Amino acid sequence: MKKILLAIMAFALVGTASNTWAQENTAPADAAVIEVETDGLEELLRLVEEGRVAETAWHRQREAEFIAQRSRQQQLLREANQTKANEERRSERLEATFQTNETELTNLTQRLQDRMGNLSELFGVLQQVAGDTRSVFAGSLMSVHYPNREEGISALIEKSGGSQLPSIAEIEGLWFEMQREMTASGEVVKFPYTVAAADGQSLDVDLIRIGDFNLAAEGKYFVYSAETGRVEELARQPSGRFTGTIDDLEDADAGEIVAFGIDPSRGQLLRVMINAPSWMERFDQGGPVGYFIAFMGLIGIALVIERTVYLSGVAKKVRGSMKSGAASSSNPLGRVLTVYQNNKNVDVETLELKLDEAILKETPALERFLTVIKMISAVAPLFGLLGTVIGMIATFQAITLFGTGDPQLMAGGISQALVTTVLGLLVAIPTLFLHSLVAGMSKGVIHILEEQSAGIIASHAEKEAANG
Repeated sequence: MKKILLAIMAFALVGTASNTWAQENTAPADAAVIEVETDGLEELLRLVEEGRVAETAWHRQREAEFIAQRSRQQQLLREANQTKANEERRSERLEATFQTNETELTNLTQRLQDRMGNLSELFGVLQQVAGDTRSVFAGSLMSVHYPNREEGISALIEKSGGSQLPSIAEIEGLWFEMQREMTASGEVVKFPYTVAAADGQSLDVDLIRIGDFNLAAEGKYFVYSAETGRVEELARQPSGRFTGTIDDLEDADAGEIVAFGIDPSRGQLLRVMINAPSWMERFDQGGPVGYFIAFMGLIGIALVIERTVYLSGVAKKVRGSMKSGAASSSNPLGRVLTVYQNNKNVDVETLELKLDEAILKETPALERFLTVIKMISAVAPLFGLLGTVIGMIATFQAITLFGTGDPQLMAGGISQALVTTVLGLLVAIPTLFLHSLVAGMSKGVIHILEEQSAGIIASHAEKEAANG
C-alpha cells in the first residue's frame, strides 16, 4: 500500500514539475501556483485514504455475508438429513403395513374361494348366460313392448363378475325375463306406441307386434332400431302382395287366423326387398333402346287388336253370306258373289278370271298390317341385342376407368344389357304368337273366298256343260 502511495506522489510531483516548467516558459512563477498544487496532492491523498477505508468495509461486509450463508446452508443440510431420516422410517412402516395387508388379502381371498366352492363356476355360467341374454334383448322386438329390461341383467352381470354375490331375486329376475321373451315371441299383440314416420315426424299409432319377427301399423311395415331405440317406418314399403296382408291383420278379431307376410330375419329381408328395383325401375334401366322396344311392342299390340277385331267381324259376315247365299257389298264373300251375279252368262274361263280378280282385290284388306306385325316380332330381339351391346360397352368402359373393385360401377351397364334383351324377347315372343293368330284368321277368310269361288266355277261349268 505504501508503495502505491509513493508512486502516486511521485507521479503527482513529476506532473507538478512539468506544469511549473511550462509556466516558467510562458509566465513568471509565483507562490499562488505552488500553493494550489500542494492542495491537490493533499486532496489526492485524502481520496486514496477514503478509498482504502471503503474497500476494507466492503470486504468485511462480504465476509460477514459469506459466514452467514454458510451457517444457513449448514442449517438446511441438517434439516434435509432429518427429513430424509423421517421419510426412511415412514417408508419402512408403510412397507411393513403393505406386507401385512398383502398377507391378509391373500388369506381373505382364499377364505372366499373356500366358502364359495362350486358357486364360482355357477356364477361364471350365470354371467355368461346373462351376457348372451342381454345381447338377444338388445335386438329383440320385445324391447319395444317391455323397455328397460337390460338394466337388471346388467346389474346381475356386474355382481357375477365381482366379489359381491347376486341375490336370489336377481337370479329369478333373469329367469323371468328369459321366460317372458320365449312366451312373448309367440304372441300377436296390438298396443299404442309412438313411431318415426318416413319423413322423420313422430306418429302415434296402434302398433302390432307379430311375435319377435315384425312390427306393422296402418298398412305399413316398421322396424326396430337397436342403435336409436326407436321404431321407424321403412323408407320404402314392399309390394302390395305383402302390405295387403297388414290390413287383414288389423281387421282380424281375437283368435282369427289370417295370412300375413312374416320376415323371419326381423326386418333384414324387408330391407333387401325394398332395395330391389321395381318393374318400372328395371324398365327405366333399359334406356332409350328399351323405350323404343316398348314403343314397338305397343304398336304391334295395337295392330294385332285392330286386326283381330276387323277379321272377327269380317269372318262373321262371311259366314252369314255363306248361309244366305245373297250377294252383298258389306263383306268380301258378298262382293265375290256380286261379281258372279254380274257375269253369269260368260264362259267358265272368264268367270274364273273374274272371281280370281275379285279375291285378289279383297286380299290386301284382309292381310293388311300382318307384315308390320311380323317385322316387329323379328326386329324386337335385334334391338334387344343392340341394347345388350351398348350396355356391355358401358360396362367395359367402367372397368377401364375404375377397375373391378366396385361392382356397383358395372351394375348400370349390365342392367341395361340384360333389360333390353328381356324387353326384346317380351315383345317378340307374344307378337310372334299374335301374328300367327291374326294371319290364321286372315287366311281362313281368304280360304272361304277361294272355296266359294271354286264352287261357283264348278257349278257354272256343270250348267254350261248341261246346256251345251
